Amino acid sequence: MKLPAAAHKFIVHWGEMGARWGINRSVAQIHALLFIAARPLPADVITETLEIARSNVSTGLKELQTWGLVRIAHTLGDRRDHFETSGDVWELFRIILRERKRRELEPTVGVLRACASEAKGKPPADMPQLGKRLADMLEFLELADSWGERAAKLSPKNLKRLSQLGDSIFRLVG
Repeated sequence: MKLPAAAHKFIVHWGEMGARWGINRSVAQIHALLFIAARPLPADVITETLEIARSNVSTGLKELQTWGLVRIAHTLGDRRDHFETSGDVWELFRIILRERKRRELEPTVGVLRACASEAKGKPPADMPQLGKRLADMLEFLELADSWGERAAKLSPKNLKRLSQLGDSIFRLVG
């Protein structure tokens, strides 16, 4: 598959951004290609287009499937699995929000709860702020967790509306 310059630039940049977000560059590039593709793609076309090893494509597709970002689509007359992702950026945001919350935020809140509980009482002389700072961080992360929970349950349409409303609120208090 020959990529137009804009598509090539987007895929390369998405891979770079993925690496900054803690996502393997190849995985992010696979997702970017599927996002802009006009139809579901088989793994061999992804491999050829992105010029990455077939094993990287297989691993990347499995990882994207565990996140719920990529699904298998079958094409009449073709026995190969084809892969696709949602073209709705708000749906993708919702999926990523839900997964990052589950994988990163929830375990951190659990550990922080234990740390804050342990730090209650008489603080050590060299860390008098320990209990307060842990409690403040816990309060912040619980609020973020609660917001993430509610946001992930919204439809893509309502999530977009919430973002637009938030933008209006920022201008109002700004």
